Amino acid sequence: MSPAAPSSARTSRLLDWRVRFGALALIWGFSFLFIKVGTEGFAPFQVTFGRLLFGTAVLVVALVVKRDRLPRGARVWGHLTVAALLLNALPFSLFAYAELTIPSTLAGICNATTPLWGMLLSLVALSEDRPTRVRAAGLGIGFIGVLTVLGAWQGFSGLDVTGTALALLASFSYAVGWIYVRRTLADTGVSHLSLATSQVGLATLQLAVVTPLFTSLPASVEPLPLLAVIALGALGTGYAMLLQYGVVAEVGPTTASMVTYFIPVIATTAGVALLDEHLTWNTPLGAVIVLAGAALTQSRPTRTRTRTTPTPLTHPVAGNRSAGAERVGTTDGARV
Repeated sequence: MSPAAPSSARTSRLLDWRVRFGALALIWGFSFLFIKVGTEGFAPFQVTFGRLLFGTAVLVVALVVKRDRLPRGARVWGHLTVAALLLNALPFSLFAYAELTIPSTLAGICNATTPLWGMLLSLVALSEDRPTRVRAAGLGIGFIGVLTVLGAWQGFSGLDVTGTALALLASFSYAVGWIYVRRTLADTGVSHLSLATSQVGLATLQLAVVTPLFTSLPASVEPLPLLAVIALGALGTGYAMLLQYGVVAEVGPTTASMVTYFIPVIATTAGVALLDEHLTWNTPLGAVIVLAGAALTQSRPTRTRTRTTPTPLTHPVAGNRSAGAERVGTTDGARV
């Protein structure tokens, strides 16, 4: 083999993960647009149920192809049931309800606050995450960014408080869910794919119970909202997880976690360009401040030792997902 061959192979490999990284950012960024379009033809719970159903289908196919198997043990399944609620069923539904009254751009920016919520919660839930001055400063900067996005100096004029609160609550649910997962499912020894398939499948069952109680079948099914829900599930919830696992395995969780910072940018661009959503100057400025603060809250001393044991994922999204290296092998707050 010529000396140039290893270099060429290395370049190809790097290009490959970068392409997948870009695809992941696009899929998760466009998820907020898909939610918005989906809610134009379906009730929010129906959008979430469809999303989870198609996402589960993709993950089940991957599980069969890889000849992996589902986890065993009542304890693991019990923890997965809670994780499914906190990281999938609840935040996905909250974002769908939020986008009935707020633009997809604002929902995408609210999603980026997950690391800020995570740091606040970690102060009491995870002793190894005690704050440094840099991380505390990041929390304060992120809070300023949120106020900037919401236009606090104008008395939140023109802002739908309920929709915004639901989107922020969804991000808070992601943060709670990740802390729960890190404390209960980090050392199961089960593969990422097995845990993710089980978690999303359980969330689908949860929505299968809830959806008929609060919604009725639509009088007609419009093709565009249906395609949006299919894309949201198959791409944003199923295929995106598989992409993320590959990127994490190849370049590590720290690099993979950078996708979080592209999601609100893409969500904003898509909302303005394709949905004609109005954008004032404070929205992108506040988003930049939020992301800067989120990045600082995820900074860790170089001596901190991280683990890479498998855990499930949502986005999160979203979602679940969503910034910073997730200590158990995936990324916090990256999912929608």
